[in-house]
Amino acid sequence: NDMSGKKLSCSSKPCHARPPRITLLRKMSKAILPIIVNFDLFGHAVAQCFQDPDTNAEWALIINKDSTSTEFSIEGSCCQETVCGLKCPEETPPPAKMFGKAVIASILFFVSVGFASIFVIKGKSENYFVAGRSLPLWVIIATLASQSIDSNALLGCVTLSYKYHFWDGAVLPIGLGCSLILNAVFLARHINLDRALTLPDVFAKRYGKLVEAMVSCCTITSFLCLLAGNLVGMGAVLAYLLTMTPTGAIWMSAVLVFAYTVAGGLYSVAYTDVLQAAVGWLGCMTLAFYSIKNEKITAPPPSIGFPSYKYPDDTTCEMYDGVPCENDVTACCYNTDKWCPSDNKCFYDNGAYPFGDQSHFTDQMTNAYSLTPFPNAVVFNWANIFVLAFGNLAALDFQARCMASKTAKIATIGCAIAGCLTFIVGIPFAYLGSITRVYYGPDSARASFETDSCHIGLGLPTCAMWLPDQDGFLKYLTNEVPSFLGTWCLIGIVASSMSTCDGAILAMGTVFSHNILRNAGYFFPYISQDFIEEENLITVARIISVPFTIASAVIATLYRSSHSLGATGYLLIVAFDIVLASVVVPLFGCFYTKKPSSLAAFCSIVTGILARVILEFTLPKDGYLLMPFDGHEFLDYGAAASTAFPTFFDVPTERHWDPSVEGEQCEQSRYNDWTGIDSLAAPIVALIVFVFVQWLERDKPFFTFAKDGIMVGYLKEGQVGYDPEVRNSARSESNAQEKEDHARVDEVDNVMDDVR
Repeated sequence: NDMSGKKLSCSSKPCHARPPRITLLRKMSKAILPIIVNFDLFGHAVAQCFQDPDTNAEWALIINKDSTSTEFSIEGSCCQETVCGLKCPEETPPPAKMFGKAVIASILFFVSVGFASIFVIKGKSENYFVAGRSLPLWVIIATLASQSIDSNALLGCVTLSYKYHFWDGAVLPIGLGCSLILNAVFLARHINLDRALTLPDVFAKRYGKLVEAMVSCCTITSFLCLLAGNLVGMGAVLAYLLTMTPTGAIWMSAVLVFAYTVAGGLYSVAYTDVLQAAVGWLGCMTLAFYSIKNEKITAPPPSIGFPSYKYPDDTTCEMYDGVPCENDVTACCYNTDKWCPSDNKCFYDNGAYPFGDQSHFTDQMTNAYSLTPFPNAVVFNWANIFVLAFGNLAALDFQARCMASKTAKIATIGCAIAGCLTFIVGIPFAYLGSITRVYYGPDSARASFETDSCHIGLGLPTCAMWLPDQDGFLKYLTNEVPSFLGTWCLIGIVASSMSTCDGAILAMGTVFSHNILRNAGYFFPYISQDFIEEENLITVARIISVPFTIASAVIATLYRSSHSLGATGYLLIVAFDIVLASVVVPLFGCFYTKKPSSLAAFCSIVTGILARVILEFTLPKDGYLLMPFDGHEFLDYGAAASTAFPTFFDVPTERHWDPSVEGEQCEQSRYNDWTGIDSLAAPIVALIVFVFVQWLERDKPFFTFAKDGIMVGYLKEGQVGYDPEVRNSARSESNAQEKEDHARVDEVDNVMDDVR
């Protein structure tokens, strides 16, 4: 890019690419350095570009020339320019107000539709929770796909592919799409025929109230994280467009979605999902295919370099008409006469892509060294697909749509088609990551680098680590594509986020009121078993949704996108990691064992949770999600190592950085993060325990539980085989027994009074 950010036209010759995961390159060319070192330091701001005072002092001696000062100024400049010669990142203009107005108008429209559905539910819990079990195929497809294609899958996908590479983002829609297809094959039909009101009802029928309560707690915890991830995504868009604080945008998002969700229940969720799907899918797909087809450069090409930059091979040299180098006549260098004849007409970049980049690498999911010289999180990516594909089978919102389907066939077909739509919409979106890197990547005029960083594998003694722009993709939408398409895609991201937020809020309120509070009397004798009835169930569900929404908003503010672990995709994976370890195995046991064992389900859930928690705190984890493979690729960045030049600068050999020299070493530690292994191991442990206990109880149960106890399955209203007379009879017997017990206590008290 030139100084104004205009794109440089690229040769049509093929680029033999080597990928950049976190990249850099500094250009301390002799043409630029004299300008840097002649700053007047008196009265100017003092720079602290390095954490180590000795390193800071060493650079001060170079920059201040003959001065003995240990400090230097960056007034009118920045650390990466003063130290490394890398141009300070250009400011991106703020988004036009029309983007914010269009997004707010669409949000208000969706909210109004949600409120209108309050007249449809007519106070009936079946209407509120499962839309009267009346949803047709087209609505089921739209609602399921809307739950799958949320801001976690879209914004999280493109953000990860922008920061790292294609498959790091694409694993999200791949895992979610696989989950819907697996649900169609194994569970959707059974879930619909069970006539349950919530997913924990399915467990209650086979395993009893204790397992029902345990599953309810696990799924609610999962959905707190899922809702938080979507609030992060929606909040990121609103904060950028409306120049709000991220925290304020998250809370605004929470209030808006909560309002219409609790008003109309699943009717409001379902029919707003249809509208959001129509807007969101089309907008995001249109933008993705438009950019892929019309962008002349879909991935950063080989770097043109800067004065004194040495090209890595003859192909790149010929591409940019390189000339023989001044110091190393055997090498080919940047053609200053052609590309930088004057200061106001100078085309150069940061030299970040010596061999160029590609939109994707076909072996990234099979080869840990596919992204050499950068690390590849291949184990973590496979773990993500597994977690999302199987963990999502215990998603409350997915299964609620299956329950609300008119027929089992509609539920099955709807899941299959929605899974395919997730692939069609989500995977192309991951391609936008490489396009975003063209405009906001390490070779762009907006690139920012950590000055106090080195990497021996990259040959960089300073400015080694690229700092991705947290709003890079949003800036791409508002500055680099036609305004109409950018606006449409932004509305699509917000719509997709709202469609999952409303489903999550409804699911948590429903489960807590119906499966926990309604059974509280069985666990706590002082609570009446009539505490929650049909008449007040909807009201309680609405009230209980408030603290859950608040809790998710708090999680979102703590782990928003600027947090090192808080990108939208991260919270999505955490959400389904929780239920994969605990709920998924006994869920399959509900339908694929002849006589599901309550004890097997209980032991499976407990051991799965324990295994996951133990592995979380015992496996090595440094937060980088990279296994400790051999090679320079899997070394973390170190602190700045030297004042010498990288070897791709055309300077005398003695001025090149030699990391083998004493005092010039780049002190790096090896990445060591086993995240993903724990996610895979926990459900395997749970499966082994479940199968083992089921096998032990193949002839007769270990324990004989009371027929009306918390470890015996029971039916709820609406489920196949439910007999209200049996429930009323059992309740009458329970109430009579309770009165008899109280009478006995009173009698004993009277006797004791007489004795005293």
